[in-house]
Formats: sequence, C-alpha cells, structure tokens
Amino acid sequence: MQSIPGIERLTAAFILEEAPCLDNFTNARELAAYAGLAPKHKTSGTSVKGRSTISKMRSSKLRYSLYFPAIVAKKHNPIFVKLNQKLAFKGNPTKLIFIAIM
Repeated sequence: MQSIPGIERLTAAFILEEAPCLDNFTNARELAAYAGLAPKHKTSGTSVKGRSTISKMRSSKLRYSLYFPAIVAKKHNPIFVKLNQKLAFKGNPTKLIFIAIM
C-alpha cells in the first residue's frame, strides 16, 4: 500500500486497521460504500433534484485517513493529476475531485 504516492506508513496502518479484510469486497464500489464515499442522490420523483452528496454512513475515520493522501496524490501522482485536469475541465468542484481521488 505504501507504494502508492501519498500513502505513508501511518496512513497505511490506519487504513488497514479501519477497513476489514479487503478480500471481503468484490469491487471498488463496495469499498467506497464502506468508507462512506458512495454518492447519495437527492431526488423525489421528477420535481425535486437536489445536489448529490456522499453518504457518510460508515467509517468517518477511514474517510479522514484518505483525505490528506488524496491532496498529495492530486499533485504528485500522474494518474490523479490527469484525473484532476479532466474533472476540473468539466467544471466539477474541487471537493468532488478529492472524493473521486479518495
């Protein structure tokens, strides 16, 4: 895990402590939902369309431990630099970009 830019020893240990066995998740969406990073859409029929947020239903400590590495990865990891540019070009807010990187 420490081979990922932005993930250091303390962060890796915290992620492994907070997340259960990673083999229990079949895909990235399940892990994102466990971390409380899955999108939560606010709609009611066809008339009410609110701004989407993240669910925040699960581990706030896991979300917190992923936030600061996402800031580092946004600037130093070439994959996430491209993702940042792509999402920023589409006009997405900075907070959404951080959540996508997390």
